[in-house]
Amino acid sequence: MRTCMHACSVALSITVRCGCSTATCPTCRKLYSNGLERQSSNNRWLVSFYYPTMIPAAALTVLLLQLCLPMAAAQVTPGAGTPPPRCPTSCGGVKVPYPFGIGNGCHRPGFNLTCDRTRGREPRLLVGSDLQVVEISLANSTVRILDRAGQVKLTFSEGLDGNGTWGGLGAGGPYVLSEMRNHFVVTGCNVQATLVGNGGVVGCCSSFCSINDKWTGVVTSSAGYGGAACSGIGCCETPIPIGRPSYDVEMRSLDASNEYADRLPIAVRIAERGWFEGASTTLLNDSTGYSPSRQPAVPVVLDFAVDSKPVVLPGVATSGCPVDARRSACQSSHASCHNVSGMYRSGYVCRCLDGYQGNPYLTGGCQDIDECALPGMCFGECTNTAGGHLCRCPRGAQGDPLIRNGCIKSSLGEHQNQ
Repeated sequence: MRTCMHACSVALSITVRCGCSTATCPTCRKLYSNGLERQSSNNRWLVSFYYPTMIPAAALTVLLLQLCLPMAAAQVTPGAGTPPPRCPTSCGGVKVPYPFGIGNGCHRPGFNLTCDRTRGREPRLLVGSDLQVVEISLANSTVRILDRAGQVKLTFSEGLDGNGTWGGLGAGGPYVLSEMRNHFVVTGCNVQATLVGNGGVVGCCSSFCSINDKWTGVVTSSAGYGGAACSGIGCCETPIPIGRPSYDVEMRSLDASNEYADRLPIAVRIAERGWFEGASTTLLNDSTGYSPSRQPAVPVVLDFAVDSKPVVLPGVATSGCPVDARRSACQSSHASCHNVSGMYRSGYVCRCLDGYQGNPYLTGGCQDIDECALPGMCFGECTNTAGGHLCRCPRGAQGDPLIRNGCIKSSLGEHQNQ
């Protein structure tokens, strides 16, 4: 800013954010009418002009601030709005809480779901490419789906060496595979499968079929040998340390002759932890040949996050809880924002405060829990409070009101409660 002693001539250059043109933005239009020279770049307006005036420099600065501050305030987008009443709240028996939604205007960006109402079958709630949603948990920030393909589709190039892809979620969305709730599962005789993400190895698993010492047969299961259902004999499973929306899978044979390749179905799955233990009897049946019953729909758990963005540098989050609460998706006054950071992406989720439950993404969505109405919370006199409760022994009794028969009547207790 340059000034002279008498008439104040001001050459001022400021940068303001204005997501529209002078035709629709009153503030930009007002600046332009006062000598604005503007250049648009990346949705920002460079305001620069030479304004000769008799107004003192300080007063002119205040005037410009008055012009600019409303513009900046107008650009603050609320974190969320209440979805219209017309928006469906369920599909196929599955509840669809906001920020998820079905149809335009019913969801936050990226949280759109599809209700498949194809004739002849029950409605199905879908995400991505034909992944069926069976449960949405706002408290855990998870979506439980069924992978109806049952297993990764492998393309074999030579013998049992091949590759495939697991995914269907698409990059850049709010979902990644939950690292804590899924396993990489491989079945087959003498094969090794590698889970790959963006060219790097995420996990590897080898499954063997042992030949007994008399060469009279092959061992295809650890049952009877003291091992777990999937401990490396006929099947292997391993954790998935990096959650991503998709993976490449590489398969190779560990036996050049592939002599026992037909004893077990060769399959690669990503499945919810604990699922294989219940399905192992069917999937490790060593009868010859393949069967459609060996390709059941597989449950998988996804983690979701708001403003989910890929991590560029290891350990450095690219997004998280907004500094300006008005931009946050956490709309309930009884909700808190939690940063989410992993090896693949970062973002944030909203949760109701302790003592509250409901939907933190809606205004008034987190409601107080009446602990006094819950069984086993208090065996004395219970008083519900905002976000908590008080539990004490009745007048004339003392002891522990948190355990059954913990309050004992006594004259001492009556004296202490007076």
